[in-house]
Amino acid sequence: MSIFTRIAGTGSYLPPRRVSNDELAKTLAGQGLETSDEWIVSRSGISARHFADDGVMASDLGCMAAQRALAMAGLQPDDIDLIILATSTPDFLGGFPSTACVVQSKLGITNHCAALDVQAVCSGFVYAVSVADSFIRSGMHKRVLVIGAEVFSRILDFNDRTTCVLFGDGAGAVVLEASQEPGVLATRLHADGRHADILCVPGVVNSGALAGSAFLHMDGQAVFKLAVSVLEEVAHEVLDAAGMPASSIDWLIPHQANIRIMQGTAKKLGLPLEKMVVTVDQHGNTSAASIPLALDAAVRDGRIQRGQHLMLEGVGGGFTWGAALVRF
Repeated sequence: MSIFTRIAGTGSYLPPRRVSNDELAKTLAGQGLETSDEWIVSRSGISARHFADDGVMASDLGCMAAQRALAMAGLQPDDIDLIILATSTPDFLGGFPSTACVVQSKLGITNHCAALDVQAVCSGFVYAVSVADSFIRSGMHKRVLVIGAEVFSRILDFNDRTTCVLFGDGAGAVVLEASQEPGVLATRLHADGRHADILCVPGVVNSGALAGSAFLHMDGQAVFKLAVSVLEEVAHEVLDAAGMPASSIDWLIPHQANIRIMQGTAKKLGLPLEKMVVTVDQHGNTSAASIPLALDAAVRDGRIQRGQHLMLEGVGGGFTWGAALVRF
């Protein structure tokens, strides 16, 4: 009998501090930088974002999102036999111990389940879903907690208005479990390291000292040009793999980076904008957390119903991209 993967529960969490464009503009003005709500919205579609308080880590946000996903699935933490956490802002320098292991501890999981981090920046959640699906289909694991958690505010240069206005903090999670009925219908992942320099944090640690910059660097025009192209291509790849037309998509849930990229992708797929889940206006770009945040929002407000087909797709630094076609 074939083993498939289904989404048993979703969850998300945003830190309480909401920062509007007007508030951020006032902060930047105090540093001699000019920006405005109109300027930010016109270029990105972003009106607000959430920033974590000092001392709050990616694991804290991820733990809250995971608890909500477990509750929806009707499961206890020790029911999970694998944790995969996607992040570019891990709790510890060097990424170890992994943030997934920290979440395991904070959730109180004592069954010695495997736990690992995935680093594919904004594509991280799709990468993690694909890895989890493979583990479940192989029979190695039955219930996988997949989390995207970020505190991007920690790596933003608030002297660079072209990047600091775009990103926010948050976490989203799903519980994936083995099923006799298909849920994750197809996934495809890609990367092109030749474009590593267009979206990166170019600092390195040497003998305990930082060389280079610890702040995010982005060539916005280069990212935009690549993103629209590869997102269309990978969406068609998963549709072809599943043997389904684009018209079968009930909801497009893209990485919430820029409303113009998102709208461009929907247009290329021939989908009306009403079929696209949008949270970028209130969340900003939360990197690996953006897709599960948007997914959970649409599940909890009733837009997404069981049996509907969802296209999840992301693109991020590396340069990475991927998509998953899911029957919810």
